[in-house]
Order: sequence, then C-alpha cells, then structure tokens
Amino acid sequence: MLHKFLLVILALTISGAIIVYEPAATSGPASAPTDRAKEDLSRFVYPSLADINWKARFIMPDDSLERLFGDNWVHAARFNRIDRRHVYPGMTIKVPEKMEDIIGYCPLPRHYEPAEGYSKYILIDVEEQWLAAYEFGALKLSMPAATGIEGHLTPLGIFKVDARHKDHSSSLYKTHKGDAQYPMDYAVRFHIDRDHVSYWIHARDLPGRPASHGCIGVYDEGMQKRVYGVPAKPELNDAARLYYWVDDEVDEDPSRITLIDDGPPVEIRGRLPRYLPARTVPPARQFALF
Repeated sequence: MLHKFLLVILALTISGAIIVYEPAATSGPASAPTDRAKEDLSRFVYPSLADINWKARFIMPDDSLERLFGDNWVHAARFNRIDRRHVYPGMTIKVPEKMEDIIGYCPLPRHYEPAEGYSKYILIDVEEQWLAAYEFGALKLSMPAATGIEGHLTPLGIFKVDARHKDHSSSLYKTHKGDAQYPMDYAVRFHIDRDHVSYWIHARDLPGRPASHGCIGVYDEGMQKRVYGVPAKPELNDAARLYYWVDDEVDEDPSRITLIDDGPPVEIRGRLPRYLPARTVPPARQFALF
C-alpha cells in the first residue's frame, strides 16, 4: 500500500514539474503534426506593417478566419498573406487592433511612376510578399504573393510576360500527397533562365510566407477545393483575375501553352522578409500542487 502511495506522489510531482517548468507541454493545442516549424506568422517582418497596430493571435481548435473576423475574414487573410486552408490550431497569425486599418490593405504604392508609360505593368515586392498590377501607373489589381524560399529564390529584375497556360502543372513537384503533379492553374510565364527553367505567376497555396521554388503564387481557392476538398465555398480567385487581366483577347487552348506578344513588364524587387527569433516565453507562475 505504501509502495502504491509513493508512486502516486511521484507521478503528481512529475506532472506538477511539467506544468511549472514546461507549460507548453500541457497548455493549449500544439501545432499540426506535419508543421515542423510550428508556424508563427507574427515573426515575419513586413515594412508596411510598421504603421499598423496588431497583436499575435494563437489559433485555437475552434478558430477559423470566418469565426474570428466574420465578414471581414478576407481582409484578415490578405493582411496575413494566407489562405483559409493554412489556418489551423497551434499556429499564430497577426490580428489588427482596428479592422479599419486593414480594409483595402495594399503595401505597394497606389501610383507607381515607373509604370506610367505602360498600359499594363506588374510589380512584385519580395520583402512585402505582394503583387500589384498597374495601368499607366495607376493601381488596378493588388494581391498577396508567395515567392521563392532561401535556396530557391525568385529572380530579381525586369522581365516580360511571354506566355500563359490555364491548366498548367509542375513538371518537377507533386502535391503533398504525392499522387499528382502540383497544379499551377492560371499560369503566366515571365522568365526562362539559362538552365531552361521557366518561372511563372500562378495559383498555389498561400501559407503566409515565402514558400515556392522560385515561381510566384497567388490565391485560387477553386484549385484548392479541387485538389484538397477545401474550402467548401471558394471565394479568393486572384490567379484568374491576373490571368485574364494580362490579356483578355488571347484565343487559346487551355491544355496548351499560349505565347503572348508584347506582354506586360514584370518588375521583381527586394529581399526576403526578415524572420524574427522565437519570442521568449516568460516562466510560468508557480503554484501549489495540492
């Protein structure tokens, strides 16, 4: 009997030590098992956020963008450069203190002087993870974008749209299930490098940070529903909007690459956004075990 009593006391002591010294082990949900990075979007520094007051929000099991922000969920998604499929328990997003601060949020200029001489001009800022499309210098389209990661950086410079392909897919990469080539719907090509690698702006997942192997991804929830089964009601369709804005008069076969003469310039500038070290969690307040 004494032996069992001592075992109970030992178990309670160990549990108490975990709570006191490692609160993360018992408090709140962990990140998704496949999320080895324990995604924390509050650690990405975007220059345009310097004048917007926001706080970090840890996503709980019942949280979703719709539940957190109601009809304003689209603004919150764009502010975080993320799609609904990538908001899950255990991750952290940025939440503005005032929703009106991010209504119509665009980190790039509403008027861009270098684009004034062009009927269409695309600007991509890697540090902001954002794409803007201009007509004679005036902003026409604005959308978050996921560029290349370290080791697979998106090329910088001035390029030109020379082709597009509505039903494009990657020849190199597969979906996370590994059962299909990664879809690149509404693909717009802007560069072919010396190694004959093509770079496209296309539909892809947006996890709220740089994520590609060099191409530039923008929203397409229709593609995500087709491939992953979510979201139930697709709404975000930036890839299609940009695709048809580039040239709405091209007669094309969706199954084949269509060349474009005199396509819009594509300017890509900046460096990857800074990624801050993990925040130091203050030690838990000690309390009596019994």
